[in-house]
Amino acid sequence: MLLRDRLQTALKDAMKAKEVDRLSTLRLINAAIKDREIALRGEVDAREVGEPEILQIMGKMVKQRQESARAYEEGGRLELAEKELAEIGVIQEFLPRQMSTAEIEAAIAEAVTETGAASIRDCGKVMAALKGRYTGQMDFGAVGALVKGRLG
Repeated sequence: MLLRDRLQTALKDAMKAKEVDRLSTLRLINAAIKDREIALRGEVDAREVGEPEILQIMGKMVKQRQESARAYEEGGRLELAEKELAEIGVIQEFLPRQMSTAEIEAAIAEAVTETGAASIRDCGKVMAALKGRYTGQMDFGAVGALVKGRLG
């Protein structure tokens, strides 16, 4: 089943079960996807948002909520931090399993070999290869530093 279909099914199930918080989070995901589609309408190659882009949007949503939860915890607003963490849980249900450190290292080694990267200048090629294959499965902010360390 496609990710978009899984989201719609989960949305309907949350409505039927009257799960208010889950429903709210699923609606936020759908709104973010629709916003991206609206932004693409103005471009020459107007198209529907694909699964890799949906994973990217959802990954960004998780990061935003992690930052918000951290800020709320530091500010002593634990109830708001818990709400953010609950939203993260709902979003992560639809994301692929995150890769372990060993799997990330192996993927980087494979991408370096595949692209023929030899210096730090080839970092973009390696990152593009990783993003094409592992979107939603790793944190590319952290992976960028690992790639630079390996090539540098």
